[in-house]
Amino acid sequence: MSFNIALSGVAASQKDLDVTANNIANVNTVGFKESRAEFGDVFAASLLAGGKTKVGDGVLTQEVAQQFSQGSLQFTNNALDLAVTGTGFFATVPDIASSDFSFTRAGQFKLDNDNFVVNSSGDNLLGFPVNSDGTSSSVALSTTEPVRIPDSSGSPTQTSEVDIRMNLPAGDSALDPTQFDPEDPSSYNASTSVTVYDSLGDSHVMTYYFVKDNAATNEWYVATAVDDQLVDMVNSDGTDSDPATATNALGTATGNGVTAAKLIFTQGGDFSAMQAPDGVTTSDFKITTEALGAGILANGSDATQQIAIDFNLDPASATTTEPTQFASAFEVTSLEQNGLPVGRLTGIEISPDGLVRATFSNGTSEPIVRVALVRFSNEQGLTQQSSTQWKESILSGEALAGEATTGTFGEINSSALEQANVNLTTELIDMIIAQRNFQANSRALEVNNQLNQTILNIR
Repeated sequence: MSFNIALSGVAASQKDLDVTANNIANVNTVGFKESRAEFGDVFAASLLAGGKTKVGDGVLTQEVAQQFSQGSLQFTNNALDLAVTGTGFFATVPDIASSDFSFTRAGQFKLDNDNFVVNSSGDNLLGFPVNSDGTSSSVALSTTEPVRIPDSSGSPTQTSEVDIRMNLPAGDSALDPTQFDPEDPSSYNASTSVTVYDSLGDSHVMTYYFVKDNAATNEWYVATAVDDQLVDMVNSDGTDSDPATATNALGTATGNGVTAAKLIFTQGGDFSAMQAPDGVTTSDFKITTEALGAGILANGSDATQQIAIDFNLDPASATTTEPTQFASAFEVTSLEQNGLPVGRLTGIEISPDGLVRATFSNGTSEPIVRVALVRFSNEQGLTQQSSTQWKESILSGEALAGEATTGTFGEINSSALEQANVNLTTELIDMIIAQRNFQANSRALEVNNQLNQTILNIR
């Protein structure tokens, strides 16, 4: 009996050494969780046996239990390196059509040749589909999809409005508006330009011409051209205007007739009113061009495109700011438009809640997907696989998917990796203890052998 007891001790010590050696071997494995050998004594007795004199039957390895404590973070320069701080596992599948889920804390992800996000084993990372505002459309594990970074360009946006602020020089000479000619700088007082975009993302130069009216005091005409082609403004009721009949028109004597807006200033230089081509004062201080047409937009883009010009006066404000007419030089203080060209992918951002957002060179960004996290009621019940992955089991309970930073789920750190939670100092001490236990049990076997030899040599 003592042979078997000592032999069970040797086996338990060997198991302890094996577990410790495995922990030490994976000290640099990203996402690795250390294990601990747990032992129990063996005791068997019958109903009639004397329990007070019964000796135990040795030791038994009850479980090699994984310890899911948090590992330290190592920060990197790769946005696709992900680490979970707190509760949760990344979900992966071996291919995009598979439902064979695996779970891992190792976030060493990269792109494959189809722009899918995969780990070092080639398994696809899973995420929740998202709406245009970045909210998840579903948080069920069954609705997750492989995360894919788009290789398409950002969509263009045609310009619909230009905001302009400027000062018009009060001391400038008044000019005859009928003599306006964009080719003759002496026929207008000032001009400025801005780049605008059509529905296909193609760029065009929109120019504004300012002419001080010689028939009125403190009043200025504003005409515009796109790609050097004059564009009429619309009337106050939204109808097309005609330079021959419009109240506010320029260049009728030169053959360059174009309908314009008129800016009216007070004697103090403040902006007080704006008139449409039909002479009616606008209420929102905006003026809109007529449709640019195929003559200007000859590339097949939306020929009905119109561009509103906002002169930035807040009707509800008691103090008038810009535009102004002061005794200083012509100065444009703000000139902005809301169109966008076609953009190329410039970067990927992953927020702590797992939202993957693509940024484009045209200044736009789009939500793509939200990285899914999965938790279990009993993490130690997971079935361990190779490559620091686990499978769901009866003991672990069903996989529960959710968004990072919600409920009990932790947060996702981009450009970071979770290191193994192995304490090397503790493992080396455990190895010494296991070695001593192995030596002691080996010595017990040796003593038992000597006693048996002594008995066998009795004559």
